[in-house]
Amino acid sequence: MNKVKEAPATVGARQYRAFLSYSHADERAAGKLHHWLETYRMPRRLVGIQAGRAAVLRRLTPIFRDRAELPAASSLDEQVRLALSQSDALLVLCSPAAKASRWVNAEIALFRELHPDRPIIAALVAGEPADSFPAALIARDADGIEREPIAADFRADSDGPKLARLKIVAGLTGVPLDQIIQRDAQRQLRRVIAVTFVALFLVLLMAAMLVFVARARSEAESQRQQAEGLIEFMLTDLREKLEGVGRLDVLQTVNKRALAYYADQPDLETLPGDSLERRARILQAMGEDDFKRGDTPEAIAQFREAYRVTSTLLAAAPNDPQRLFAHAQSEFWLGYVDFIRDRNDAALTRFQSYQALAERLVQLRPANDAYWRELGYAQGNICTIALARKNPDRTLQSCKGALDTMMRVQRLAPGDPAIAADLANRHAWMADALRLQGDDRAALVQREKQDAILRSLLRRDPKNAGYLQDWMLARYSMSNLLYDLGETDRAKALRAEARADVADLVARDPANKDWRVWQGKLAKPLTKGSK
Repeated sequence: MNKVKEAPATVGARQYRAFLSYSHADERAAGKLHHWLETYRMPRRLVGIQAGRAAVLRRLTPIFRDRAELPAASSLDEQVRLALSQSDALLVLCSPAAKASRWVNAEIALFRELHPDRPIIAALVAGEPADSFPAALIARDADGIEREPIAADFRADSDGPKLARLKIVAGLTGVPLDQIIQRDAQRQLRRVIAVTFVALFLVLLMAAMLVFVARARSEAESQRQQAEGLIEFMLTDLREKLEGVGRLDVLQTVNKRALAYYADQPDLETLPGDSLERRARILQAMGEDDFKRGDTPEAIAQFREAYRVTSTLLAAAPNDPQRLFAHAQSEFWLGYVDFIRDRNDAALTRFQSYQALAERLVQLRPANDAYWRELGYAQGNICTIALARKNPDRTLQSCKGALDTMMRVQRLAPGDPAIAADLANRHAWMADALRLQGDDRAALVQREKQDAILRSLLRRDPKNAGYLQDWMLARYSMSNLLYDLGETDRAKALRAEARADVADLVARDPANKDWRVWQGKLAKPLTKGSK
């Protein structure tokens, strides 16, 4: 940039949606955010609506970003001043480096001088607000009023990048944040459903190709591997996404299409062990979904067939970790069905077998956090049996073991949100164990730890149906606990929040029987001694 004279900028016609102000120490973060904003498309249903003084446009372009280093000059150059005068908003990347930059401070001050009525958005990318907000950003105006900037916190323990970017979109367009989040989530759901049906089409295509090349053994093997790779995707990544949005109907369709591949095989006995193990996992997934829909007989049939397969595979290779893991899931699901049907003795036998298999996995692979996680699950299942039997001492011991194991798992994989959700669940069981001993205050501490974890997960992924379900259940239990402790107003407020969330879940997927059952429970008034 060239050094220019100190002169007031002439405010020109509006040309830029925003002026991106940042320290050049934050060049990389600025470049990523600038690219995202210039490529972002507003959800179609929001385009054209009236927000503030203008209609919402499809794009947020153009965003002015100064790419050159300023020289050792005493003022902003002409291009920057002109761009500031022609910008609808000012977007400031806040960090300790930005706070120390006199140019960032000068750009904020000039924008406020030129446009006292236009928004300034603070995007916190590093450090705490007190160490990162430039002085001009929080300075009082000529009337002595301190103007609070619109804030988007990119840090992982706060808004996180996804929500922070959507907050910036809300600030630039004037559209309420909740509408942007809702429409953005709907757009993502449509994409997931589109991916689902593409995947189903590919599975059918692979199956057809296998029929046509059945006589060529080597080609058939190649096609089998491709088809099962797709099925593996459907069992893992795709299933996780669909569970996150709470769509049992689509999950059921995916499972049936995957199982149809194996039904088309001329002889299941000729399939290799990993194929049979994958088929067993499909059966377990189908059983789980049937159970959620309330079709218990069909779920049991799926679980029993999976058990038959996994037990046969394990007998052939008793020290194979993959087969130990697969059979552990079979033991769990049959035990879970017994537990739900109040057959605690039968359930305990299954859960003890599950724990023994998990202990063997840990012995074989002591550094594998997934196997430690299975052990934590197994201990937690035995904890639930102890809770059902109302044995205070044994309950506290088994629930504490489950909590300690899951805390160890989190230390092995600290950034895994699924493990954080599991840890929240263990705090809930510990709370129930403490209530059984009559220590409601200690139980409340565990419930508050559970609540803190779930709130953090929902901040990162606010539309995740699984997290929302866990938080709804947590507030149901905490409201009962608070009511018994005499904190009636807080208990009623939590119960009302939980009712609203379960209504949202049921609206998403009316086929989910579990959610409808909890909706009925939450409709009942609070009473003393409820668990």
